[in-house]
Amino acid sequence: MFVVLNQDLQGHPISGDGQLGDAGRRTLGASDTGCLEIGLVNNMPDAALRPTERQFSRLLAAAAGRHTVRLHFYSLDSIRRGDEARAYLRTTYGDLAELRSAGLDALIVTGCEPCAPHLSDEPYWQDLAGIVDWAEDNTTTTLWSCLAAHAAVLHMDGVERHRLADKRFGVLDCDVVSDSPLVAGIRSPFRVSHSRWNELRADELTAAGYRILTRSTAGDVDMFARERKSLFLFFQGHPEYTAYSLMGEYRRDVGRYLRGEMARYPATPLGYFDSKTEQRLAAFGEKAAGARDPALLEEFPGSGMLRPRSVRRLTTSGVAVIRNWLSSIATRKGEGAWAS
Repeated sequence: MFVVLNQDLQGHPISGDGQLGDAGRRTLGASDTGCLEIGLVNNMPDAALRPTERQFSRLLAAAAGRHTVRLHFYSLDSIRRGDEARAYLRTTYGDLAELRSAGLDALIVTGCEPCAPHLSDEPYWQDLAGIVDWAEDNTTTTLWSCLAAHAAVLHMDGVERHRLADKRFGVLDCDVVSDSPLVAGIRSPFRVSHSRWNELRADELTAAGYRILTRSTAGDVDMFARERKSLFLFFQGHPEYTAYSLMGEYRRDVGRYLRGEMARYPATPLGYFDSKTEQRLAAFGEKAAGARDPALLEEFPGSGMLRPRSVRRLTTSGVAVIRNWLSSIATRKGEGAWAS
């Protein structure tokens, strides 16, 4: 399956299965050279499969501008799935063989939930490493998100990620530290959602030939790039996240704690909630610590009470980066070269 993403005159995303929809009123044929063919390898857990589709679709649509994007969906058989998710994937996603024969211009590869202490021990490692090798020779550019970014640099250059003492969870203020066209037009500081237990370090990346594009004000690497045959763009954060994505993850982790699946009560996302919401959540956390009961999740403050800060600023920088990335695809597709 694929969806076509563009913007109508009012700036609303248009999507459909091979069509531009009512506003477009035409079918997009395979010979439409103005279309950017992008594959999304969605490795996210079952509960996040469809939200991830929507997040990247909306981000691409918002960034498309004059471009039309045809987004194709792919999955790895080596990722453990429940029956319902597998049934959904069979009807809407392609496999690796279909990905390799699709004639894509570019690729987006998402992260996934880790199962093993070391990435090379993950059940999906061989498939993911194979995508890295294939993308180098067969795409103009590929975007690697979160765990996929960690896996790609480990496979290509042996750059290891490092376990953090505490989860890097929240909204980080970041600065542009490069003159790359990929970050053109982004004003510092900008805000990006992060949610990870591991990090890649700037000195080790630069020693291996990677170019740091953006960093948090605390020094974390946010975005970085590397160009050989293909231009690879890497995200440690999640510019595709909506304003409420971290809130959903936080509630999920609270539920895991209440069910005894986590030893420590999760910290609230940094720089995300306003002070009143922080107070409500702190009060709930004290109650949960005194009575660890899964039924307490029903008392978790509802979404109407939770007010993430700076909602608009979370999406602005993500749209700008993806707009630049799409422009790089169009330029490379037309001219065969684009400098990072």
